[in-house]
Amino acid sequence: MNTEAIYAMLRQQPFAPFEVRLSNGDVHEVRHPENAVLLKSNLFIGFPERDSFVLCALSHVLSVQPLQRA
Repeated sequence: MNTEAIYAMLRQQPFAPFEVRLSNGDVHEVRHPENAVLLKSNLFIGFPERDSFVLCALSHVLSVQPLQRA
């Protein structure tokens, strides 16, 4: 996955929530830019409402796309 694309989504103004799809089928939502940190080879996503986080290897990120609004 292109780190520049993830960086651009995190810096977009106004911020638009997005989802991260991984090669193992997991999907994680980033609902606020302060809940994600782009590292050199990983993406840290925090979930404050459930006091947890995931660390996603960028090599396993298949896609990053805006969340569909219901």
